[in-house]
Amino acid sequence: DEMETGRIKRSKAMEIRTYRQEDLKEIAALFYNTVHTVNAADYTEQQLDAWADGNIDYAAWNQSLQEHMTLVAVMPPEKESGIEQIVGFADMDSTGYLDRLYVHKDFQRHRIASELCDRLEQAVDAENFTTHASITAKPFFEKRGYKVVREQQVERKGILLTNYVMKKVRTVPEEEKGSEDGC
Repeated sequence: DEMETGRIKRSKAMEIRTYRQEDLKEIAALFYNTVHTVNAADYTEQQLDAWADGNIDYAAWNQSLQEHMTLVAVMPPEKESGIEQIVGFADMDSTGYLDRLYVHKDFQRHRIASELCDRLEQAVDAENFTTHASITAKPFFEKRGYKVVREQQVERKGILLTNYVMKKVRTVPEEEKGSEDGC
């Protein structure tokens, strides 16, 4: 029980900041490990290997992470190491397309994905938000108000994976709705 409260207490100390190039190697490892653990319930080993084979194109990833609005969730440094731990990351382009959203396997269900999405949806000025959600992530996006546009098969290294094109219409806060007519 003490371990559990320790984890909850630490998750409150989480910070969200913008992506830096020096995050890339840790982000790549987090991506690989998350796919191979969290998504393992919904995809075969062959599909997981096609999705994340451990050999990402660092230059291409860095370029897209820098071009997109990319946020990184970090835990403050442990006293011994002095190194912060990246526990999640997400990126969205200027059209509202959420490209990547991954949370460390040991930090699932700590509202990290929700916090990352909230911040991106607030920061990016788009009419709609879209994503290609995995089978695993589909319920998370449905709870956020995303609707399935279509189920699709995407090919990775000759292997087919199922995901869902999902869309959410930006909701205008009540106080902004009446402002155009001068009320």
